[in-house]
Amino acid sequence: MRRPILTGLPVVVLLVFLATPFLGVSFSLPDDRDLPTDSTARIVGDSLRTEFDDSSARSFPVVLAEATPEQTTELASRISALPEVNQVDTSTGTFADGAQVAEAGPQAQRFADGDGSYLDVVSDAEPVSPAGEQLVAELRALDTSVPTLVAGPAAELVDSKAAIFGLVPLALGIVAVATFVLLFLMTGSVLIPIKAIILNVLSLGATFGAMVWVFQDGNGADLLDFTPTGTLNTTIPILMFCIAFGLSMDYEVFLLSRIKEEHDRTGDTTAAVAIGLQKTGRIMTAAAGVLAVTFIAFATSQVTFIKLLGLGMTIAILMDATLVRGVLVPAFMRLAGEANWWAPPFLRRLHQRYGISESA
Repeated sequence: MRRPILTGLPVVVLLVFLATPFLGVSFSLPDDRDLPTDSTARIVGDSLRTEFDDSSARSFPVVLAEATPEQTTELASRISALPEVNQVDTSTGTFADGAQVAEAGPQAQRFADGDGSYLDVVSDAEPVSPAGEQLVAELRALDTSVPTLVAGPAAELVDSKAAIFGLVPLALGIVAVATFVLLFLMTGSVLIPIKAIILNVLSLGATFGAMVWVFQDGNGADLLDFTPTGTLNTTIPILMFCIAFGLSMDYEVFLLSRIKEEHDRTGDTTAAVAIGLQKTGRIMTAAAGVLAVTFIAFATSQVTFIKLLGLGMTIAILMDATLVRGVLVPAFMRLAGEANWWAPPFLRRLHQRYGISESA
């Protein structure tokens, strides 16, 4: 409290540093590599990847709902010329390097029905990976004379990410507005809600950055006993954000309510922050400790994305209860002084009429 800049600035630098790896995050869906190495599905998947030259297990189906044999041949030839593609099997034969290399055999009839056909695009690219996503993008970007649909795990990954992250800006906007409104109604301040949102972003960014460094980049993989895939599960960070943001706002309201109560009583912001932290610090630390013990149990799982959830939530909770609520919030409020409680006149009148208060 006496030296808010000396205590707060190093914490901000640390959180920003921890968040930096998140700039290189790459998302995917879970596959057999998330399972223990002795599970049957994992053993089969590893065998297909390492012991067999045939990459047909990593094929990318391309469906032509309505296509003549000539159109199927033309598209198969074009796709086989792509650098990432080894060969294309379809009803009219096998294609590689932009040319037909084998005639259609009896088994090729499975690639066609009365109206259309499908192409089995074979590549060395792992479907659930950035390389698989890139190949799906190239296949969908081809200018074709007939409608085409790309299926398979890689296309599922691309479509899942589009469905999830396409609405993220809207969801974040709703969360930010709701947080601002509720904290304003509680405190009557414009600055405190903005501060709360910024500190939550710092805390969550540091957590996500640490998870990228560990689970995507593979640092500590031997210690934590998992196989790094170079990606993070798409859904786990979303779940972590919802839980961690809710818990951090719970701690924020708990601390701010005590600080505001003291400020309303004494009119001294510095003393209110000190007393508020003194009265709530032990309770918040104990609550965070209980939750951290609960979530660290998840980190003992042999499934990688469950381990990610457990370790990530443990770090988020402990970081928020100690560095953010214990250091940054008091330092920020000490620096802002009475400006903490500022609001423009029309918002002040709004708070006086509709604000949340313990007094009648």
